[in-house]
Amino acid sequence: MAALFRLFDFSQKVNYKNEVLAGLTVAMTMMPESLSFAILAGFPPLVGLYAAFIMGLVTAVLGGRPGLISGGAGATVIVLIALMKSHGIEFVFAAVALAGVFQIMVGIFKLGKFVRLVPQPVMYGFVNGLAVIIFTAQFEQFKTIINGQSAWLSGTPLLIMSGLVTLTIAIIIILPRFTKAVPPSLVAIIVIYLVVLVLGIPTKTVKDIAAVSGGFPPFHIPTIPFTLDTLKLIFPYSLIMAGVGLTEGLLTLNLVDEMTATRGNSNRECVAQGTANIFNGFFFGMGGCPMIAQTLVNLSAGSRARLSGIIAALTILCIILFGAPVIERVPMAALTGVMIMVAIGTFEWASFRVINKMPRQDVFVGILVALITVWLHNLALAVLIGVIISALVFAWESAKRIRARKYIDKQGTKHYEIYGPLFFGSITAFNEKFDVNGDPENTIISFKDSRVADMSAIDALNKLTERYHQAGKKLQLQHLSADCRKLLKNADDVIEVNIIDDPEYIVATER
Repeated sequence: MAALFRLFDFSQKVNYKNEVLAGLTVAMTMMPESLSFAILAGFPPLVGLYAAFIMGLVTAVLGGRPGLISGGAGATVIVLIALMKSHGIEFVFAAVALAGVFQIMVGIFKLGKFVRLVPQPVMYGFVNGLAVIIFTAQFEQFKTIINGQSAWLSGTPLLIMSGLVTLTIAIIIILPRFTKAVPPSLVAIIVIYLVVLVLGIPTKTVKDIAAVSGGFPPFHIPTIPFTLDTLKLIFPYSLIMAGVGLTEGLLTLNLVDEMTATRGNSNRECVAQGTANIFNGFFFGMGGCPMIAQTLVNLSAGSRARLSGIIAALTILCIILFGAPVIERVPMAALTGVMIMVAIGTFEWASFRVINKMPRQDVFVGILVALITVWLHNLALAVLIGVIISALVFAWESAKRIRARKYIDKQGTKHYEIYGPLFFGSITAFNEKFDVNGDPENTIISFKDSRVADMSAIDALNKLTERYHQAGKKLQLQHLSADCRKLLKNADDVIEVNIIDDPEYIVATER
């Protein structure tokens, strides 16, 4: 409520004209995408519009920064396609609400920074796979039902559909060369709408897919079995949807920060997204996240406050309540053309420019994630596999970095200076560095340029100590960082090693 009150605080120097016009423009650009993404996923179109209204309103009021626009985004919708096909929309609503809970927890516990653990190759693969899915999904609009069977359009209907889609794409590409005052996708939809209406061209419209007329989003508890099996089913979809939404949201928030030279609140944005998705789950919405394209439209229209987002959301609600007869007559060819351009804009073409400069394992991960996304339409599995493979590759590469410099001092003590992290992956290489039988009576291992990272490393040190002890020799550890000493102290029931006091030691992480 405080954020809403500040909208009308004149001391903030809000340009209300810019905010209202920006909000109206955002609403017009958000509606086609929300409808198209809902149809793409097999949802009723009205579910997409409800998501645009709920996400837009809640995040505009409670979100982490002004100017950020949220709606029913394709990135999160794609995650739910497999669940929709296998169990239906009621389970989707439950998954969306659970995703909201996860997002709120991330914000409350200030864990937004861990979204950065998703590697860039995984993001490339996800985005490119998403773009391919959006693009290929448009082929369905070139089909019709004949005798209860789906068949490709042919003859005049095919020419009409192709021509209208081509005209839509041409307008979106050409119009920005002359003016950027109005969104090209909005102009394209209006032009195609008028062409079909005036010339009476027979073609598929939104009404042929489903009706979009409705009232205020009704409260509805998902009709699903409230059992452990249901939780196991929706859990992975909710978790990945939450992660994808937060990743998209925080990346968009950082982009707005850079463009406006201001700083948003990422944890507050996580809570706002989560709250909006919970409302979606209980008010017939398909969920969503911040939308980069609409946010850029909002900023380019001069918006710098929260009012534009609220205006956009309320405009969509008014269209749902009163403008359905107009929206239902929008040609599907226009929405198909818009979505084709969305797919082209979504694809990370930069990934092709850097593919020769990327490590082979990163290229493999990116391609694998994209293929899994496209073939299985299961973004949850794709992202999970990508993160796991990236983590294993990182562990393998880190394991190969461990080195040991060896020398014997004047007192006859042999020194091993370890370089690189000692953890579960590098234990084998670490053990191979030592010659227990050939070493003198006193041996010192220096960890000045290394660190003991986990329990596997502690166990390796314990076994190495026992080997020297059985050989009648003494092994000492030197230059352990404070966190390594604490790790060893906590495991004193498991391991006994001799640690040389080193009051002048500099922590390895400070080097």
